[in-house]
Amino acid sequence: MFYGKIENNFSIIGNQQSLPESAIVEKIINSVDALLMRECLRKNIDPESSKAPENIVEALEKFFGISHGSLWNVSPNLRKELAENISFVATGRKESPSYSIIDKGEGQTPGKVADTFLSLSKSNKLRIKFVQGKFNMGGTGVLQFAGRNNLQLIVTKRDPQAAKFENDDTKAHWGFTIVRREDPKEGRKSSAYTYLVIEGKIPSFGASSLPLLPDEYPQAYGKNLEWGTFIKLYEYQMPGLRTNILFDLYNRICLLLPRIALPVRFYERRKGYTGHTMETTMSGLSVRLFEDRRTNLEEGFPSSSTMSVAGERMVCQIFAFKKGQSEKYRKDEGIIFVVNGQTHGHIPVSFFNRSAVGMSYLANSILVTVDCTDLSGRSREDLFMNSRDRLRSGDLKDQIEQKLEELLSHHQGLRTLREKRRREEIQRKLEDSKPLKEVLLRTETCWIKIQETPRQRPSLHGTHPCREEAG
Repeated sequence: MFYGKIENNFSIIGNQQSLPESAIVEKIINSVDALLMRECLRKNIDPESSKAPENIVEALEKFFGISHGSLWNVSPNLRKELAENISFVATGRKESPSYSIIDKGEGQTPGKVADTFLSLSKSNKLRIKFVQGKFNMGGTGVLQFAGRNNLQLIVTKRDPQAAKFENDDTKAHWGFTIVRREDPKEGRKSSAYTYLVIEGKIPSFGASSLPLLPDEYPQAYGKNLEWGTFIKLYEYQMPGLRTNILFDLYNRICLLLPRIALPVRFYERRKGYTGHTMETTMSGLSVRLFEDRRTNLEEGFPSSSTMSVAGERMVCQIFAFKKGQSEKYRKDEGIIFVVNGQTHGHIPVSFFNRSAVGMSYLANSILVTVDCTDLSGRSREDLFMNSRDRLRSGDLKDQIEQKLEELLSHHQGLRTLREKRRREEIQRKLEDSKPLKEVLLRTETCWIKIQETPRQRPSLHGTHPCREEAG
């Protein structure tokens, strides 16, 4: 069966995220949405009704008791407990890892898999205000990076409490399918993604639980999942990020989900790694920076400001790192734009070198987050691509950049720090030049001594005057 029941679905699926880590983030966001939906349904609230939360912050406060919807306000122990609801697991070989995203969210019945996980361009979440997913791409961006055959396994079961009022004969069953890419053939000009069905239906079976959750290292499976969703991406292509996932990939996803609504538990389960622990909780960049601020941030930071562009309100946070500390948190990202906790695009570090900004001495030490959650729907569409991984060029982007130039160039804390770094740089260059200065002084002294040495009179034995002059 064709994915999304669209024969030419490659034109949609192939036009998603350009980076493999950005595509993975969409899967994690879907898991967060599934947890929020589970809690809403458990309370017997129609997600599209007026009784449902108006936004993610309200949902987090109402369903999970998270004050102001921020994980800053949650203790590390409670964050770890919450993170048990969403797992990100690395398995397989070091050089070609497979990744599993597992959640204890609402899950789906076998009868609804085709219209949820395997649908495209439907309005499944469009009228639900407290979830992130809007475009119904199903997190399909990962398929392009899922190995040579682009394989994805989906296993899911409906949460019994969420399904208690639903009339579905398959709600107590697990449904499963495999998605793969079919090469162009039989007159098709492009590839197509298809999924497994048996006699036109998603395969299903009955079981109270499945041992899909990771056990102690290096066991990738062992603990039971009673409901929810298990998604596995085989031999995922992640160049440059294939090390232990608690390091490079963890850092990268923290940046792409700076204010994630719910934490995620990361598990490294590939054999051959050593360390104190092979699992950790990912709570986003903002929590990480808040906890590390004393050792990694300059005094007086982070700093918050509000700016208004074209009648739209945005909240900016400015982080100034101590020398050499920013590399642990970002690559070339200088300004990241965030909606509901997820990075939707960025401006590179070179922005700080602009003459209108004047922060070249701090360029490698600044990170700015711009929260665009409150943007109107129209402005959000004008600023971000539907893939949610890059900015769209246009008047709004230009106006935002101009406002950011003004904000950063006049920021007193940055100006003071810039002057401090400038003085330190001048001092460093002076210290580096000391050895050369000493050499030059010694050379000058020698030259003076040579000049002061009395010239010998011409030899009476006929020494050539030119030879004596040369001496």
